[in-house]
Amino acid sequence: MNAAAAPAADVRRARELAKMRMLATGLLVLMAVVFVLASLGAPRWPSLAYLRAFAEAGVVGACADWFAVTALFRRPLGLPIPHTGVIPRNKDRIGAALGGFIAENFLTEAVLEDKLRQLEVARWGGAWLSRPQNARRLARRVTAVVPEVLASAPPGAIGELLSSVGLAAARATPAAPLAARVLGGLWNEGRAQALVEAAVEMAVAYLANHETTIREKVAEQSPRWFPRWVDKMLADKVSDGLIRTLEEMRDPTHPWRAELRAAVEGLIERLRTDPEFQARVERLKLRLLDDPRIRAQGADLWTGLESRIAAELAADGRILAGHLQRAIRAVGEWLAADVAAQQQLNTLGRSLATGVLAPRRHDIGRFVAEVVSGWDTQSVVDKLELQVGRDLQYIRINGALVGGVVGLLVFTVAHALGWA
Repeated sequence: MNAAAAPAADVRRARELAKMRMLATGLLVLMAVVFVLASLGAPRWPSLAYLRAFAEAGVVGACADWFAVTALFRRPLGLPIPHTGVIPRNKDRIGAALGGFIAENFLTEAVLEDKLRQLEVARWGGAWLSRPQNARRLARRVTAVVPEVLASAPPGAIGELLSSVGLAAARATPAAPLAARVLGGLWNEGRAQALVEAAVEMAVAYLANHETTIREKVAEQSPRWFPRWVDKMLADKVSDGLIRTLEEMRDPTHPWRAELRAAVEGLIERLRTDPEFQARVERLKLRLLDDPRIRAQGADLWTGLESRIAAELAADGRILAGHLQRAIRAVGEWLAADVAAQQQLNTLGRSLATGVLAPRRHDIGRFVAEVVSGWDTQSVVDKLELQVGRDLQYIRINGALVGGVVGLLVFTVAHALGWA
């Protein structure tokens, strides 16, 4: 529910609650009036004793249930009666119980795994993100919230959270199949070939522009008694030979290009199918993830990224919001169309939820308890009463009607037995 809809909903609930209170109170008054009239008419019309018994018990039931419902939220009539005002007196206990309930019944590994398996989170998320209005609204919300989060979060807290999530995702994702898909996509789409050709061009240009450096390196490695002209001749031959070889490699059919292609395709195939090689890659991944230097570099990267984001938002947040909106839509369209990616992300989401949320469920429960404890008591009472007060008024109505029926039955039985 958004901020604009919440007050309107509260107003509607307050109106419905007031109607139900009037109905329950009106029924109590009606029972009292019937009791008085039946009491006055019973000496003249003895059969009214049954109606009097019904009304009398209805008044008692209605009053008892009014007291019970009112005692949940406040002291009836403001009197200091023990065990009344239950919710205001036990707000902190309710918060602690709510936090514990959430932690133990919603955030365990088994519950998260089972629930997330039932949900097509990735497909639904892709469809939602691909809608222009959703992407625009999300981008604006993110760019509005990010500065406040960056300013209010304790130093290093966001970086630590992102690090935990990233490490959990990296540990849960098999490295070899992912590397095979990425490398295969780059190679088959020709992007890696373009990189090879660009590298050849750069190497040729570098050799052509650094002939003096090559001569100096050759002179450093040659005997001192070699004549300078011999050094120059050797350097020119080395440089010319390298340039000629590199220019020949521009041809896609060059043997070296074929060897490189075979090597890369063999590597992709091993990453896909070789269990022993996959295990080696996985062990290497885990060693890298456990390396403190990798963690330190990740922290440095986040620090720089945080400064960059803050600077761009301070300069003109609309530009960043526009870029973010296009990126969100692109991700949504890709995700909505790619079934394999949906399955992978659903698996990753389950791994993240069970690996990040479940171990911290008690911390989340304590956070809920602290939030509830910090709420204003009267605000808590008002919100709860708006949510459930209308249904509780039915207890008062049922108390009057059920009490009246029970009172009538008791009176009838007593009268039949000659006790009344």
